[in-house]
Amino acid sequence: MERTTLRRRALVAGTATVAVGALALAGLTGVASADPAGTTAPPVSADSLSPGLLAAMERDLGLDADAARSRIANEYRAAAVAAGLEKSLGASYAGARVSGAKAALTVATTDASQTARITEAGARAEVVGHSLDRLEGVKEALDKAALRKAPKDVPVWYVDVEANRVVVNAASTAAGTAFLKAAGVDGALVTVARSAEKPRTFADLRGGDAYYMNGSGRCSIGFSVKRGTQNGFATAGHCGRVGTTTNGFNQQAQGTFQGSTFPGRDYAWVATNANWTPRPTVNGYGRGDVTVAGSTAAVVGASVCRSGSTTGWHCGTIQQLNTSVTYPEGTISGVTRTSVCAEPGDSGGSYISGNQAQGVTSGGSGNCRTGGTTYFQPLNPLLQAYGLTLVTSGTPTDPPTTPPTDPPTDPPGGTWAVGTAYAAGATVTYGGATYRCLQAHTAQPGWTPEAVPALWQRV
Repeated sequence: MERTTLRRRALVAGTATVAVGALALAGLTGVASADPAGTTAPPVSADSLSPGLLAAMERDLGLDADAARSRIANEYRAAAVAAGLEKSLGASYAGARVSGAKAALTVATTDASQTARITEAGARAEVVGHSLDRLEGVKEALDKAALRKAPKDVPVWYVDVEANRVVVNAASTAAGTAFLKAAGVDGALVTVARSAEKPRTFADLRGGDAYYMNGSGRCSIGFSVKRGTQNGFATAGHCGRVGTTTNGFNQQAQGTFQGSTFPGRDYAWVATNANWTPRPTVNGYGRGDVTVAGSTAAVVGASVCRSGSTTGWHCGTIQQLNTSVTYPEGTISGVTRTSVCAEPGDSGGSYISGNQAQGVTSGGSGNCRTGGTTYFQPLNPLLQAYGLTLVTSGTPTDPPTTPPTDPPTDPPGGTWAVGTAYAAGATVTYGGATYRCLQAHTAQPGWTPEAVPALWQRV
């Protein structure tokens, strides 16, 4: 029951909008809570879709603009119907997927008496032997075994709702069988498939666009967020640890990682200084930015596009939800498997379906020259983990601004000063309050004590 509740919350939690890629965060346009209540997003408008997104779908999915608009609208309706049926079918629910050019929805159940309910909702009914809860219970046992000891030569495992089985991808049948034995799971519910896949995370150390961690490694911004009055962005956990500082695409001081989880999951958020203003957009890489209207999770088979600072726009389809994958650094669970390509530096960047934010790029295999498989960390669990809200469209905001080339120093108001090296335990005054330094650092413009709680604690 708990798995069902969490899955449902992830499907509908929080309407939202985004800012990603090499763009700085700019201009608040409203926010929406991660609270799952009252989160139904508006229907997809054919006129609201970015030309860049449509062009990428034509290139990667072979859809012209009209076909892409129609498919996105159908996929959004399918996600809404699937969410309702998951609730009404209860323990007999066995998953949902879309297929074909028109994104026809199929919903599976273990109870043949429920087929009429599914058909009446506008979906194709399929009777199968195993409920989604049962299959996810098997996968959960595999996840726990991987946390105890990462499996050797077993890169990926997931619930395949179309096959109604758990699939374990392994370098050899022996490796997959050994993993099942270590987890103590029922092999009758599992298919071991041979795979040469070698997933890796997509951060690199070569420099480029997007944002830089501690002045060196590069990742991509995911989604504009707020926590209370603090602005920031969501990204991948493997890009930095709590306290890691970031510079923006223009190498100006930007922010600090406030929360980060990796391995296990792959999510993080960065609090930004006053020179960076969140916008509800995704970088369109010369084809027009994309505004995202919500964060309703798409179903298996739905189209999805990714924006990243190395390879720009690329599209594909969602292959499996709630996937587990083993990187050299360890195993992560709960990611979504896609046919979209990505390369180093794309990590942390946005995944969107139509105008609905989906998640942040984690890692994968292959590249954008020969194709590949990529995994994203779903966005709604990230928001819930850190108590974040997403910046969304629809709320009036201040006029657009861009980060200045030379950001101004922070206003006076105490002993804190830009350029000063502070040791852990040092105290300063700022704005009439006293703060204690939590981590050694050199103060940068915008890193005022009240704005960067990872560095300063009010006393």
